[in-house]
Amino acid sequence: MQQTWLASLDSYRKGSIEIIKGKPEHYAMSNVFEVASRAAPYEKIVVGKNLKYVIETLRAEGTSPWFTASHDEFCVVMDGEIDVHFIKPSDGPLVDAETEGSVRLEGTPSGKSMGFVRLRRGHQALLPAGAAYRFETAGKGVLLVQTILGSYSVEKWQDICIQ
Repeated sequence: MQQTWLASLDSYRKGSIEIIKGKPEHYAMSNVFEVASRAAPYEKIVVGKNLKYVIETLRAEGTSPWFTASHDEFCVVMDGEIDVHFIKPSDGPLVDAETEGSVRLEGTPSGKSMGFVRLRRGHQALLPAGAAYRFETAGKGVLLVQTILGSYSVEKWQDICIQ
């Protein structure tokens, strides 16, 4: 009988790929925990891409800077316990409507606190368009964020892919 094994930032296995048809160079894969373990806290490393849409992995540790986006984003916690704090900006949009991807903000934006959500492994949250958000954890963890490729998205394909 097969046993389900859940990875974490502290305990993961390097993956592999078995090619059934085609050439190995047509496939690429990476391990989000391995990528996060080598990243700076809250560095947004792209681990999946479909046209302009991306999945980024982030190593959560301490408190992140504030971020915002002109479009909805989505996050899921893969490891740890992470709070997501939200602010509704009082001075109008923090980024131009045409800006794609998340934008790192300088300091704390002015506005009304919208509270926070506490996420654990497998929990997910919407990061609503126009709201400012930041991540906070007492320990460490791993997040996946679905967004659009932007100026803070880091592509390290040569470093993270197994081919």
